[in-house]
Amino acid sequence: MEIKVLKPILGANDQRAEENRGLLEKNKIVAINFTASPGAGKTSLLMATIKALREEFRIGVVEGDVSSAIDAETVSKEGIPVVQINTGGACHLDATMLSNALANLPVDDLDVLLIENVGNLICPASFALGEHRKVLVASVPEGHDKPHKYPVMFSESDAVVLNKIDLQPYVDFDRDKFYSAVNGLREGAIIFPVSCKTGEGIDRWVSWLSEQIRSEQRA
Repeated sequence: MEIKVLKPILGANDQRAEENRGLLEKNKIVAINFTASPGAGKTSLLMATIKALREEFRIGVVEGDVSSAIDAETVSKEGIPVVQINTGGACHLDATMLSNALANLPVDDLDVLLIENVGNLICPASFALGEHRKVLVASVPEGHDKPHKYPVMFSESDAVVLNKIDLQPYVDFDRDKFYSAVNGLREGAIIFPVSCKTGEGIDRWVSWLSEQIRSEQRA
């Protein structure tokens, strides 16, 4: 009996991701995919990044959540074009979702697309979106063992932003162990310790991201 093998879901997603990448590059848009566990501070970092980059780049945002539009409403107050994606229970964005979002953004008038993925450190690792860079946001209160628990997400990220460093005196967090774990998964990993509350470290993070964007635009 002949056994028919259907095209894998991930294969179809990867194809759509390539189409998204083509559309982004046609319009000279650099896309950054932010991942994190819930509460790590993705939205806070996103807002700090928008405020630092908006004088240099035209920015659009895609907000991914299981439900609600709270984060999108926060972004829209800054006058930034934003599309909310509610996944209805799915723990990640996928390439088709991003494709639909792009159809509702003014792609002719954007230089940068900031994508806030659903708060999860497992599922987003398997679903490419067509982005140019992946940034993982971790936070001090989560503990220094996070890289050991979610190795794929850390190893595939182009940079790790360690948020809420202002809380380090009050929690059991060993920064040396965290750095060692991250570098063990990705040699030479780029890590940015920041506090979105105090602003510490934001300049260094933004400087790196700006250079990444300009590098992609020159390519």
